[in-house]
Amino acid sequence: MTTDLDIARAATLRPITDIAARAGIPADALYAYGPHKAKIGYDFINGCAGRPDGKLVLVTGISPTAAGEGKTTTTVGLADALSAAGKRVMICLREPSLGPSFGMKGGATGGGYAQVVPMEDINLHFTGDFHAITSANNLLAAMIDNHLYWGNSLGIDTRRVTWRRALDMNDRALRSIINSIGGGANGAPREDGFDITVASEVMAVFCLARDLDDLQARLGRMVVATRRDGSAVTAADLKADGAMAVLLREAFQPNLVQTLEGTPALVHGGPFANIAHGCNSVMATRLGLKLADVVVTEAGFGADLGAEKFIDIKCRSAGLAPGCAVIVATVRALKMHGGVAKGALGTENVAAVQRGMANLARHIENMRKFGIPVVVGLNRFTSDTEAEFAAVRDATAALGVRTVLCTHWADGGAGAAELAQVVTEALGEGAQAKPLYPADLPLAEKIRTIARDIYRARDIDIAPAAAKRLSQFEAAGHAGLPVCIAKTQYSFSADPTAMGAPEGHVLPVREVRLSAGAGFVVAICGEIMTMPGLPKVPAAETIRLDAEGNIQGLF
Repeated sequence: MTTDLDIARAATLRPITDIAARAGIPADALYAYGPHKAKIGYDFINGCAGRPDGKLVLVTGISPTAAGEGKTTTTVGLADALSAAGKRVMICLREPSLGPSFGMKGGATGGGYAQVVPMEDINLHFTGDFHAITSANNLLAAMIDNHLYWGNSLGIDTRRVTWRRALDMNDRALRSIINSIGGGANGAPREDGFDITVASEVMAVFCLARDLDDLQARLGRMVVATRRDGSAVTAADLKADGAMAVLLREAFQPNLVQTLEGTPALVHGGPFANIAHGCNSVMATRLGLKLADVVVTEAGFGADLGAEKFIDIKCRSAGLAPGCAVIVATVRALKMHGGVAKGALGTENVAAVQRGMANLARHIENMRKFGIPVVVGLNRFTSDTEAEFAAVRDATAALGVRTVLCTHWADGGAGAAELAQVVTEALGEGAQAKPLYPADLPLAEKIRTIARDIYRARDIDIAPAAAKRLSQFEAAGHAGLPVCIAKTQYSFSADPTAMGAPEGHVLPVREVRLSAGAGFVVAICGEIMTMPGLPKVPAAETIRLDAEGNIQGLF
């Protein structure tokens, strides 16, 4: 069986200078990391500021299943098809985390003949951006404990240090720890914990900052602890923001790579959409819009998470406005939402497709609330049947939405040619994208609005301690921030087993966290963890080097 890695490794990649030239980037603006990847220098980026913007396409999806949907694959296939049609195109994607690469989900570079490459490099360390973000996060943690050790002149309440350490790996053992044990020379013991790097506020700041000045300012505003009098302590109070910005300076430059068909791609930043805001960096997106007629970007997981946060957090912060949304689905995934077990997905089951359409229909209805034209991209599998395709087309047509059957996994850009045509038509409709809720709505009401309007919950249930914290955030001047819901990606509810389109449930908010530097409030719902664990059989068990030193087993 030919794998994604086999296909990527067999490809002949073009020199990164050629890809840059195709995007209008001169060779002297590149900082090369080998022959096929490079960062783009600040002088060139700043020089693009006065150019007009291209149009922005958001690729999102239905609620994810074990059957697979293929948002990144569709993003790449659509971009290659638009490029083949004569458009100047730029792809903007997130960088993969090592957590999923060695855990369960796998890499994040697309699949088949719709991939960004070099696939192995991108999925494993890439240009070191995540390591820089991890280092900046943990420098701040070290400076907090160092400040406590040397007398605590800021009056930090050691019981109310909210800053956590970070690691780009799934490691449930680090969720809750006691640090500084072993005697007074190691400091005063206190409760602590780790988040996966993609959930760190440093990652969110990195992805939402507009430039280096904004980056350092946002880092300085991050609240890390509370004084005994209840006032906030920030990274700037600890004089950590400057050194953190220095660690991030090189990483903050967007990374340029290519697709198998030579379309330029900016792969930069990588917050998860189930526990963070789930979008690539503002730096990369804004640069892409200056360089291309059309930018195709992707937001993580289903539209209830990634797409909602893309519009309510990223677009609101950066002044962006998508002109079209593509919702990605597969017949197999719709059958799972219709109650079919994974082992039975190869058998035709039109009734299950029709039942599973409730999930896709919900996402279509939700995206329309943002004022954006919607197109459905249906990834084809060999086991799918014409009757099943017809069931999807008929159901979406009744909603006034066009469904396009796509074969880009097998055929590259040619397999998404019709999708490119339909998206181009949708971009001509002149969409007026709008956020779901106004900025002046109270924080609890913002959470309730998302729960009711997007998840179709009956109401929310905020734990008393979390409700108190929300009141404190508002009193401290943070009432105008958007909210970032952290919950399971597998359901509209907080129950990962509730597939399809559940409604009437209650969304439990167990904890809230202030991300003052990033510019949002995180509401942690249900059992979602900001440090994931590995599955019973992690992908790491089958990843290895062969006798020639080649990587084997990588998704």
